[in-house]
Amino acid sequence: MGKDKAQTTIMTLNIRFGLAPDKKNRWQHRKDLVEKVLKKYPSDFLGVQEVNHFQADFLKKVLPGYGVMGQHNKANNLWQSNLIFFHPSWQCLEQNHYFLSDTPTVMSKLAGSRWPRQCVIGLFEKKADRILMVNTHFDFDPLVQEKSAKLVLDFVSHFPQGLPVVIVGDFNANPGSPAHSLFKARGFEGVFDNEPITTFHGFDGRKTGQQIDWILYQGGLVPVFQQVVSDSFSGRFPSDHYPVRAGFDWPGF
Repeated sequence: MGKDKAQTTIMTLNIRFGLAPDKKNRWQHRKDLVEKVLKKYPSDFLGVQEVNHFQADFLKKVLPGYGVMGQHNKANNLWQSNLIFFHPSWQCLEQNHYFLSDTPTVMSKLAGSRWPRQCVIGLFEKKADRILMVNTHFDFDPLVQEKSAKLVLDFVSHFPQGLPVVIVGDFNANPGSPAHSLFKARGFEGVFDNEPITTFHGFDGRKTGQQIDWILYQGGLVPVFQQVVSDSFSGRFPSDHYPVRAGFDWPGF
């Protein structure tokens, strides 16, 4: 099947927080590029990391009709959320927001983590199909990442079991890392596990070998395609991360 024939398409994108002093790559100079990419590569589910509130408002306009979950701490203008946008054909039945810490219901962080990191999870339904979507962003230390993976797996266990599950995000680690190995040990596969790619490029398209943006899946989903969206516009990029996109068929399709 081709890229337009998959039953369900999923994208992950670290959008690069909009208050960063990125000179020519500041948000106001690249938000139109984000819009172009999202319209060119539509997805049923879009997991976005590092989203400031004004970026969230922009994405809501770019994706009319889509639902959104995960926006947090709206009173703090500096806040960065992990969001899941979902096509209107899908209904969100249940959702939750966690911090990657020993006290996940309050703003907090693990020892050794530079920032309070988050995880959002939604249970979605369309007709007879259900899927659990997870969007997260890990910190930098490998031990913290491994603890974060254990927390994410625990959070997932609080939702109905036996469903297809997709985990997307910026994990700040390559496949083969302790965190990635833990997900693999729990039955998850990654769409690019066996194909080294670059997803973080620092706004200039370099092949850095940093494959830190993942789409993990389990529950019988069948990958139909996977792609790194490396589109540039006169040498400019929507973010310092490439979007990663994949299409899946459902068990028995």
